[in-house]
Amino acid sequence: MDRKIKVIQYGTGKMSVYTMRYVYEKGAEIVGAIDVNPAVIGKDIGEIMGTENKGVKVVSIEEAENMIKETKPDIAIVTTMSLMSDVEDALMLCAKLGVNAITTCEEAFYPMNSNPKITNRIDEMAKQTGCTITGSGYQDIYWGQLISSIAGSTQTIKKIKGSSSYNVEDYGIALAQAHGAGLTLEEFDKQVASVDRISDEERQVMIQKGEYLPSYMWNVNGWLCDKLGLTVTSQTQKTVPQTHTEDIYSTTLGMTVKAGDATGMSAVVTTQTEEGITIESECIGKVYAKEDFDKNEWTVIGEPETTLVINRPATVELTCASVVNRIPDVLNAKSGYVPTEEMGDLYYKVKPLNEYVR
Repeated sequence: MDRKIKVIQYGTGKMSVYTMRYVYEKGAEIVGAIDVNPAVIGKDIGEIMGTENKGVKVVSIEEAENMIKETKPDIAIVTTMSLMSDVEDALMLCAKLGVNAITTCEEAFYPMNSNPKITNRIDEMAKQTGCTITGSGYQDIYWGQLISSIAGSTQTIKKIKGSSSYNVEDYGIALAQAHGAGLTLEEFDKQVASVDRISDEERQVMIQKGEYLPSYMWNVNGWLCDKLGLTVTSQTQKTVPQTHTEDIYSTTLGMTVKAGDATGMSAVVTTQTEEGITIESECIGKVYAKEDFDKNEWTVIGEPETTLVINRPATVELTCASVVNRIPDVLNAKSGYVPTEEMGDLYYKVKPLNEYVR
């Protein structure tokens, strides 16, 4: 491509401060921004980024379609919420208008195994208009590509076991609430844990209806199985509340989480495959106490056994950089809803992004 890639930012919260800056630093440009928050609508995105004005003002959802038609962006970065049901309208709008889109929505990483109903609708529309929709972020490398790369250097694999922790304070209120942060244990059991006390048959019915609430690892396990060529025979999920012995104040929730109440949750997803390889992955998202820190640990069990540990990853920045570095891959991909495991490995873009677009 012989011009700058034109990007719109859908959602101007915490993550967008990084994604928008990274877009400019990678030689692309922001041509529009959208939000639902009256406090930011009408603001120049430079004010949100903490830089000089960029001449681009945030518009409301009601104005989004006209803005997109006027600016004719190449791609939208959607940094809003965590479930496909939450981002469906944004992704469908992009698909309807033929605009490529990449989202940090965690379920969007591999939504075909948790919400095929919405995924298929977006896929059909994107194929009609000739654009690509996908999900990316921290998991693209740290729960995906790094693990598949280690697997590639392993002779035989019996099991892949992973665990990742992150501070829900870094990602906004929607994510914190999705993790049950601030609930009493009784409320957590009713609103979060009870969802997974069902049979496989009941779970599949919910998935087909688009009513299932997957943890992040549910979609990661699906992505890994596809990437490694594994055939899933069963997949289960269990959620457990996280607690702390002292009160913790959450700036994101705007409340004090009382000692013994849920600061967040641990979700363990276990996948069995025809090939005899088990994938067991856990994500721990909670309001951190002062001694907590992000940690990512994966072990490929087999010959040989290899463990990867990353302490204190800059999860927010890594998420946003992954999304921006993926932009050329999205523009080069086939039309439809395409998970990143079909786009090849993610790598550092040293040149302006448009130079990687075929």
